[in-house]
Amino acid sequence: MAAERTPKSGHRRKPRSRRHKALVVAAWSAAGVFVLGGTGLGYVYFNLNDNIKSVDIDQALGTDRPLDVDNGSQDILVLGSDTRSGSNKELGGGTDDGSARSDTAMVVHVYEGHKKAGVVSIPRDTLVPRPECTDSEGVRHDAASLAMFNSAYSTGGAACAVKTVESMTGIRMDHYVEVDFSGFQKLIDELGGVEVTTTEDITDKESHLDLEAGTHRLTGKQSLGLVRTRHGVGDGSDLGRIQLQQAFIKALVEQVKDVGVLTSPKKLYDLADTATKTVTTDSDLASVKELASFANGLKGIGPSKMNMVTLPVQYDSADANRVLVEKDKAESVWTALRNDRAIPKSATEGTASGDAKGVVTS
Repeated sequence: MAAERTPKSGHRRKPRSRRHKALVVAAWSAAGVFVLGGTGLGYVYFNLNDNIKSVDIDQALGTDRPLDVDNGSQDILVLGSDTRSGSNKELGGGTDDGSARSDTAMVVHVYEGHKKAGVVSIPRDTLVPRPECTDSEGVRHDAASLAMFNSAYSTGGAACAVKTVESMTGIRMDHYVEVDFSGFQKLIDELGGVEVTTTEDITDKESHLDLEAGTHRLTGKQSLGLVRTRHGVGDGSDLGRIQLQQAFIKALVEQVKDVGVLTSPKKLYDLADTATKTVTTDSDLASVKELASFANGLKGIGPSKMNMVTLPVQYDSADANRVLVEKDKAESVWTALRNDRAIPKSATEGTASGDAKGVVTS
């Protein structure tokens, strides 16, 4: 097993990896689509249930989990699935090796009262202890003392990813939501695009993105390119991409708020159909009724009520393409969320960043 490494501050070299990313549309993107109860479309929900894929996290993990605290808050692990097969291969490139990766991960903490949320992005390149876990085929995988965070998903699927996050945070995940490449692109197109402003030109051949500085209404393809780009902005790191993703999500949340006023039944049904085909959830959310109820509880959380941060990390002195957790600062983040408190600003001061903050605004 690898020895623990010492974090090192400073900028990260442009990584050699060419692997692409998917943006998680977070819980709110689906929220605006599913909260349609007052539109007269409630009767079609039953026709959409079969679209939803689910994972029984509770059964997979058993009782060896953090305490389920009943204080009115909720914690959700939101992942972006980067499979190389089917339509995702066409959008994401890369080799179809039959595997899938969690290239984007966020812990979403919905505070008591469901009026605000804290969102912690976990860089995929973070080296973390990965606990022993069992995949969906019943195969047990040994623990690793220092593994890339996204290896949890590729090793043991959703349950292993949840177990790794719970081990890192000491927080029980109440729900799990996963979104993939092709569903993301289609959902953005059916929403009519997302308007953002870029403060500088962004050109990245690898993510097929070419934007001049200014205001744009991005198509699904452009949106996917924006949230995948790393070489065209900032220091070329995954941390810079996370900053772009967080800015895009806030713009998307603002856009989704207007879904409920759409008057076309076909438009609303098409959105709901795409959204239910796009997500994979835990078994507790695996019906349109439960998913709509869950989403209804989130619809009041606008961009101004979302505090989005990145897990406190520093670049690894032994490998500039990896980051290591700033343990004390990370613990202050997780302690705050465990106690349903605001994340202290001091927790993210002086940590590594990707130099892309402010490049995208809404």
